[in-house]
Amino acid sequence: MFNFDKNWNLQPIKGDTGKAYKGMKDSEPVFIKRNSTPFLAALSREGLTPKLLWTKRTGDGDVLTAQEWLDGRQLTPEEMSESTEVIRILQHLHHSTSLKSMLERMDGRESSAFDFLSDYAVNLPKELKNNLYLMRVFRYLEDHLPSFHPVYYAACHGDAIHNNWLLSTKNEVYLVDWDYSVLADPAFDIGLILGQYIKKEYWQAWLDMYDPTGADNLSDRVYWYAGMNLLLQIKRSYLRNDHKQANFHIAQLKSIYNY
Repeated sequence: MFNFDKNWNLQPIKGDTGKAYKGMKDSEPVFIKRNSTPFLAALSREGLTPKLLWTKRTGDGDVLTAQEWLDGRQLTPEEMSESTEVIRILQHLHHSTSLKSMLERMDGRESSAFDFLSDYAVNLPKELKNNLYLMRVFRYLEDHLPSFHPVYYAACHGDAIHNNWLLSTKNEVYLVDWDYSVLADPAFDIGLILGQYIKKEYWQAWLDMYDPTGADNLSDRVYWYAGMNLLLQIKRSYLRNDHKQANFHIAQLKSIYNY
Protein backbone atom coordinates (compact mmCIF):
# COMPACT_ATOMS: atom_id res chain seq x y z
CA MET A 1 0.00 0.00 0.00
CA PHE A 2 1.02 3.65 -0.11
CA ASN A 3 0.41 6.88 1.78
CA PHE A 4 -2.86 8.51 0.75
CA ASP A 5 -5.67 10.61 2.18
CA LYS A 6 -7.16 8.69 5.11
CA ASN A 7 -10.65 9.88 4.13
CA TRP A 8 -10.53 7.47 1.20
CA ASN A 9 -11.25 3.76 1.36
CA LEU A 10 -9.24 1.93 -1.30
CA GLN A 11 -10.22 -1.56 -2.41
CA PRO A 12 -7.64 -3.31 -4.66
CA ILE A 13 -8.99 -4.44 -8.03
CA LYS A 14 -7.84 -7.80 -9.26
CA GLY A 15 -5.36 -7.56 -12.13
CA ASP A 16 -1.82 -8.38 -13.13
CA THR A 17 -0.44 -4.90 -12.30
CA GLY A 18 -1.62 -4.56 -8.69
CA LYS A 19 -1.97 -0.80 -9.21
CA ALA A 20 -5.75 -0.35 -9.56
CA TYR A 21 -8.28 0.43 -6.83
CA LYS A 22 -11.91 1.23 -6.29
CA GLY A 23 -11.77 4.42 -4.24
CA MET A 24 -14.68 5.38 -1.99
CA LYS A 25 -15.19 8.78 -0.36
CA ASP A 26 -18.56 10.04 0.85
CA SER A 27 -20.14 6.98 -0.78
CA GLU A 28 -18.98 8.13 -4.23
CA PRO A 29 -16.85 5.52 -6.05
CA VAL A 30 -14.03 6.38 -8.45
CA PHE A 31 -11.50 4.27 -10.31
CA ILE A 32 -7.99 5.03 -8.99
CA LYS A 33 -4.77 3.86 -10.59
CA ARG A 34 -1.22 4.30 -9.37
CA ASN A 35 1.43 5.56 -11.81
CA SER A 36 -0.75 5.25 -14.88
CA THR A 37 0.34 6.69 -18.21
CA PRO A 38 0.14 10.51 -18.49
CA PHE A 39 -1.45 9.80 -21.89
CA LEU A 40 -4.70 9.24 -19.97
CA ALA A 41 -5.70 12.93 -19.94
CA ALA A 42 -5.66 13.16 -23.75
CA LEU A 43 -7.54 9.88 -24.12
CA SER A 44 -10.19 11.08 -21.69
CA ARG A 45 -10.67 14.33 -23.61
CA GLU A 46 -11.32 12.35 -26.79
CA GLY A 47 -13.83 10.06 -25.07
CA LEU A 48 -11.91 6.82 -25.63
CA THR A 49 -11.59 6.02 -21.93
CA PRO A 50 -13.72 6.96 -18.88
CA LYS A 51 -13.55 10.61 -17.79
CA LEU A 52 -10.42 11.67 -15.90
CA LEU A 53 -11.44 13.44 -12.68
CA TRP A 54 -8.14 14.38 -11.03
CA THR A 55 -4.46 13.60 -10.71
CA LYS A 56 -2.56 13.76 -7.39
CA ARG A 57 0.95 13.02 -6.19
CA THR A 58 1.32 11.14 -2.88
CA GLY A 59 3.96 11.68 -0.22
CA ASP A 60 5.73 8.57 -1.54
CA GLY A 61 6.11 10.13 -4.99
CA ASP A 62 3.41 7.99 -6.62
CA VAL A 63 1.06 9.68 -9.06
CA LEU A 64 -2.59 8.72 -8.66
CA THR A 65 -5.21 9.22 -11.34
CA ALA A 66 -8.94 9.06 -10.62
CA GLN A 67 -11.47 8.29 -13.32
CA GLU A 68 -15.23 8.19 -13.36
CA TRP A 69 -16.47 4.88 -11.96
CA LEU A 70 -18.70 3.16 -14.48
CA ASP A 71 -20.77 0.13 -13.61
CA GLY A 72 -20.49 -2.44 -16.36
CA ARG A 73 -18.48 -5.39 -17.51
CA GLN A 74 -15.77 -6.47 -19.91
CA LEU A 75 -16.67 -7.34 -23.47
CA THR A 76 -16.78 -11.09 -24.05
CA PRO A 77 -14.59 -12.67 -26.75
CA GLU A 78 -17.76 -13.22 -28.82
CA GLU A 79 -18.74 -9.54 -28.54
CA MET A 80 -15.34 -8.48 -29.86
CA SER A 81 -16.36 -9.78 -33.28
CA GLU A 82 -19.83 -8.24 -33.14
CA SER A 83 -19.27 -4.74 -31.74
CA THR A 84 -19.01 -1.94 -34.28
CA GLU A 85 -17.88 0.25 -31.36
CA VAL A 86 -14.60 -1.67 -31.28
CA ILE A 87 -13.99 -0.65 -34.89
CA ARG A 88 -15.07 2.95 -34.26
CA ILE A 89 -12.78 3.39 -31.26
CA LEU A 90 -9.78 1.91 -33.09
CA GLN A 91 -10.47 4.15 -36.10
CA HIS A 92 -10.57 7.19 -33.83
CA LEU A 93 -7.38 6.19 -32.01
CA HIS A 94 -5.34 5.28 -35.09
CA HIS A 95 -6.38 8.34 -37.10
CA SER A 96 -6.05 10.92 -34.34
CA THR A 97 -3.16 13.29 -35.08
CA SER A 98 -3.58 14.91 -31.65
CA LEU A 99 -3.15 11.60 -29.81
CA LYS A 100 -0.14 10.73 -31.94
CA SER A 101 1.41 14.15 -31.24
CA MET A 102 0.73 13.80 -27.52
CA LEU A 103 2.39 10.39 -27.39
CA GLU A 104 5.36 11.73 -29.33
CA ARG A 105 5.74 14.67 -26.92
CA MET A 106 5.72 12.21 -24.03
CA ASP A 107 8.62 10.38 -25.71
CA GLY A 108 6.30 7.44 -26.33
CA ARG A 109 7.97 4.20 -27.30
CA GLU A 110 8.18 3.45 -31.02
CA SER A 111 8.04 -0.20 -32.02
CA SER A 112 8.66 -1.63 -35.47
CA ALA A 113 7.76 -5.11 -36.68
CA PHE A 114 11.39 -6.12 -36.04
CA ASP A 115 11.15 -4.77 -32.45
CA PHE A 116 8.16 -7.01 -31.72
CA LEU A 117 9.97 -9.98 -33.24
CA SER A 118 12.96 -9.22 -31.01
CA ASP A 119 10.70 -8.95 -27.93
CA TYR A 120 9.58 -12.52 -28.57
CA ALA A 121 13.09 -13.86 -29.13
CA VAL A 122 14.71 -12.27 -26.05
CA ASN A 123 14.87 -14.69 -23.10
CA LEU A 124 12.57 -17.13 -24.90
CA PRO A 125 12.02 -20.22 -22.70
CA LYS A 126 13.81 -23.30 -23.97
CA GLU A 127 10.55 -25.25 -24.34
CA LEU A 128 9.14 -22.66 -26.74
CA LYS A 129 12.44 -22.40 -28.58
CA ASN A 130 12.40 -26.16 -29.13
CA ASN A 131 8.80 -26.21 -30.38
CA LEU A 132 9.17 -26.87 -34.12
CA TYR A 133 5.81 -25.38 -35.05
CA LEU A 134 6.41 -22.13 -33.16
CA MET A 135 9.87 -21.82 -34.67
CA ARG A 136 8.44 -22.30 -38.18
CA VAL A 137 6.01 -19.44 -37.54
CA PHE A 138 8.84 -17.32 -36.14
CA ARG A 139 11.01 -17.98 -39.22
CA TYR A 140 8.10 -17.12 -41.50
CA LEU A 141 7.58 -13.81 -39.68
CA GLU A 142 11.29 -13.14 -39.78
CA ASP A 143 11.36 -13.70 -43.56
CA HIS A 144 8.23 -11.60 -44.23
CA LEU A 145 8.70 -8.44 -42.18
CA PRO A 146 5.97 -6.00 -43.31
CA SER A 147 6.99 -2.73 -44.91
CA PHE A 148 5.57 0.27 -43.06
CA HIS A 149 7.40 3.58 -42.76
CA PRO A 150 7.69 5.00 -39.21
CA VAL A 151 6.35 8.35 -40.41
CA TYR A 152 2.94 6.63 -40.64
CA TYR A 153 3.05 5.17 -37.13
CA ALA A 154 -0.09 5.86 -35.08
CA ALA A 155 -1.00 5.84 -31.41
CA CYS A 156 -1.80 2.21 -30.58
CA HIS A 157 -3.29 0.71 -27.44
CA GLY A 158 -0.82 -2.17 -27.40
CA ASP A 159 -2.95 -4.68 -25.47
CA ALA A 160 -6.48 -4.50 -26.90
CA ILE A 161 -7.61 -7.89 -25.55
CA HIS A 162 -11.27 -8.28 -24.59
CA ASN A 163 -10.50 -7.76 -20.87
CA ASN A 164 -9.54 -4.15 -21.66
CA TRP A 165 -12.86 -3.22 -23.29
CA LEU A 166 -15.50 -1.89 -20.89
CA LEU A 167 -19.21 -2.00 -21.68
CA SER A 168 -21.09 0.32 -19.28
CA THR A 169 -24.65 -0.20 -18.11
CA LYS A 170 -25.53 2.69 -20.47
CA ASN A 171 -24.19 0.63 -23.41
CA GLU A 172 -21.14 2.86 -23.83
CA VAL A 173 -17.91 1.13 -24.84
CA TYR A 174 -14.50 2.30 -23.64
CA LEU A 175 -10.95 1.04 -24.07
CA VAL A 176 -9.08 0.93 -20.75
CA ASP A 177 -5.64 0.06 -19.32
CA TRP A 178 -3.31 2.09 -21.54
CA ASP A 179 -0.02 1.18 -19.85
CA TYR A 180 1.28 -0.51 -23.03
CA SER A 181 0.40 2.32 -25.44
CA VAL A 182 2.93 2.61 -28.23
CA LEU A 183 3.63 4.36 -31.53
CA ALA A 184 3.43 1.63 -34.13
CA ASP A 185 1.74 0.30 -37.23
CA PRO A 186 -2.04 0.30 -36.55
CA ALA A 187 -2.03 -3.28 -37.86
CA PHE A 188 -0.51 -4.20 -34.48
CA ASP A 189 -3.80 -3.52 -32.63
CA ILE A 190 -5.92 -4.87 -35.49
CA GLY A 191 -3.91 -8.07 -35.81
CA LEU A 192 -4.42 -8.84 -32.13
CA ILE A 193 -8.20 -8.52 -32.42
CA LEU A 194 -8.55 -10.43 -35.67
CA GLY A 195 -6.12 -13.15 -34.64
CA GLN A 196 -7.79 -13.82 -31.30
CA TYR A 197 -11.46 -13.09 -31.82
CA ILE A 198 -12.50 -13.28 -35.48
CA LYS A 199 -12.53 -16.24 -37.85
CA LYS A 200 -10.16 -15.76 -40.73
CA GLU A 201 -12.90 -15.92 -43.38
CA TYR A 202 -14.43 -12.76 -41.85
CA TRP A 203 -11.22 -10.73 -41.65
CA GLN A 204 -11.69 -8.90 -44.94
CA ALA A 205 -15.25 -7.85 -44.07
CA TRP A 206 -13.97 -6.47 -40.74
CA LEU A 207 -11.13 -4.62 -42.48
CA ASP A 208 -13.55 -3.16 -45.04
CA MET A 209 -15.51 -1.62 -42.16
CA TYR A 210 -12.34 -0.35 -40.47
CA ASP A 211 -10.88 1.12 -43.66
CA PRO A 212 -13.34 1.45 -46.56
CA THR A 213 -10.57 3.01 -48.70
CA GLY A 214 -8.69 -0.30 -48.81
CA ALA A 215 -5.25 0.94 -47.71
CA ASP A 216 -2.27 -0.66 -49.43
CA ASN A 217 -1.17 -4.02 -48.00
CA LEU A 218 -3.20 -3.58 -44.78
CA SER A 219 -4.46 -7.17 -44.93
CA ASP A 220 -0.89 -8.49 -45.37
CA ARG A 221 0.33 -6.43 -42.40
CA VAL A 222 -2.59 -7.58 -40.26
CA TYR A 223 -1.86 -11.22 -41.15
CA TRP A 224 1.73 -10.71 -39.98
CA TYR A 225 0.76 -8.97 -36.75
CA ALA A 226 -1.93 -11.57 -35.95
CA GLY A 227 0.82 -14.18 -35.83
CA MET A 228 3.21 -11.87 -33.98
CA ASN A 229 0.66 -11.03 -31.30
CA LEU A 230 -0.19 -14.67 -30.73
CA LEU A 231 3.49 -15.60 -30.36
CA LEU A 232 3.85 -12.85 -27.75
CA GLN A 233 0.70 -14.02 -25.94
CA ILE A 234 2.01 -17.59 -25.92
CA LYS A 235 5.30 -16.44 -24.40
CA ARG A 236 3.57 -14.32 -21.73
CA SER A 237 1.21 -17.15 -20.79
CA TYR A 238 4.08 -19.61 -20.58
CA LEU A 239 6.13 -17.28 -18.36
CA ARG A 240 3.09 -17.03 -16.01
CA ASN A 241 3.02 -20.85 -15.94
CA ASP A 242 -0.44 -20.68 -17.51
CA HIS A 243 0.10 -23.58 -19.88
CA LYS A 244 -3.62 -23.96 -20.58
CA GLN A 245 -3.78 -20.41 -21.94
CA ALA A 246 -0.53 -20.89 -23.88
CA ASN A 247 -1.96 -24.00 -25.56
CA PHE A 248 -5.18 -22.12 -26.34
CA HIS A 249 -3.18 -19.42 -28.15
CA ILE A 250 -1.16 -22.08 -30.01
CA ALA A 251 -4.45 -23.53 -31.27
CA GLN A 252 -5.50 -20.04 -32.41
CA LEU A 253 -2.17 -19.62 -34.18
CA LYS A 254 -2.62 -22.96 -35.97
CA SER A 255 -5.99 -21.80 -37.32
CA ILE A 256 -4.16 -18.93 -39.06
CA TYR A 257 -0.71 -20.35 -39.87
CA ASN A 258 -1.27 -23.86 -41.14
CA TYR A 259 2.12 -25.57 -41.12
